[in-house]
Amino acid sequence: MIKRIIAAGLAFGLLSGAASAQVILSAETGPPGTVPFTATTTLAEIAAGAGVADMQVADSQTLTNSLQNVAEGKTDVSAAPLILTFLMSRGAGPYAKLGKEKGAELASKVQALHTFNYGGFGLYAYDSASVKGWEDVAGKTILNGPPRGGALTHGRGILKLVSGVEDGKDYKGVQLNWGQMPKTITDGSVDAMMLPVTFPDARITRSLSAGNITLWSVPKEIWEGEAMQKYTKAPGTGSMTFPLSDLAPIEGLTIVSEDGMWRSPTTLGAEVVNASMDFETAKALTKAMLENVDTFLTKAPYMGTTQVGSVGVGLCGPIPLKYHPGAIAAYEEAGITVPDCAKP
Repeated sequence: MIKRIIAAGLAFGLLSGAASAQVILSAETGPPGTVPFTATTTLAEIAAGAGVADMQVADSQTLTNSLQNVAEGKTDVSAAPLILTFLMSRGAGPYAKLGKEKGAELASKVQALHTFNYGGFGLYAYDSASVKGWEDVAGKTILNGPPRGGALTHGRGILKLVSGVEDGKDYKGVQLNWGQMPKTITDGSVDAMMLPVTFPDARITRSLSAGNITLWSVPKEIWEGEAMQKYTKAPGTGSMTFPLSDLAPIEGLTIVSEDGMWRSPTTLGAEVVNASMDFETAKALTKAMLENVDTFLTKAPYMGTTQVGSVGVGLCGPIPLKYHPGAIAAYEEAGITVPDCAKP
């Protein structure tokens, strides 16, 4: 795993005349070229420039661990898929060892600054590989996520719904830390990848150096079926659909859909902090985000559909995560109504 510490006030070349940041915060996020990475590092850049905080960002982290670090007070800020807050609150999935009581206790110590979505999910493979679509997954070796966490949960779940296969039974799933994936993708040791994707996707773009790639959308019939529609309404999950004609072509990449529409589930997430974070710091961080929504949405081509700046995306219902009181104050001062169900 590659781990880098980014001192926001230095790494982003901020003007020397910017106000001096008041606090130093530790932060964790996903690998470069992903929505979590861009969301967290953009917040760090803006916070430093506004004199709110200097954020030291460790990237390429497994967010399952990062969420627990925030809950335990070891890290101040982290990107987190909402499904992980749901699982932690129940002591389930990757948090089974915590138990229900401890998991619920830790989940109650995490609160949100703002929410967003992470992009879609897709099956893709080199054109030279044996996988030529969803029907070819059985019996193959598939890179389907990090060792644990929301991406792996979704990768396995989507393959089961679309291809009817189970990891370890019908195919061999390979799990690696994000920093190890590029080498495995390009060296041919797996037959295909079932991973989060953005548009454009940095992981795919880099991998095109080793050959042409095909990416498959969820087939329309399966997408409209009861099982998939139920899946996209599960805790921490949403849906992503758009015309492929909206995308700029990338040489070497073919995206397959029977009617020219991209369809896939999407992970809903949030920038989270420990509930003990100072009210004024949480308020200032959220205010900085609200005043710079356009910066978030244009920071990378894939950020335009992430819904940064929207309120309550994915919260309420079975998701236990609530907004930090400081964040609520920032929204309300901006004239934005926070749903009661998203308040602590």
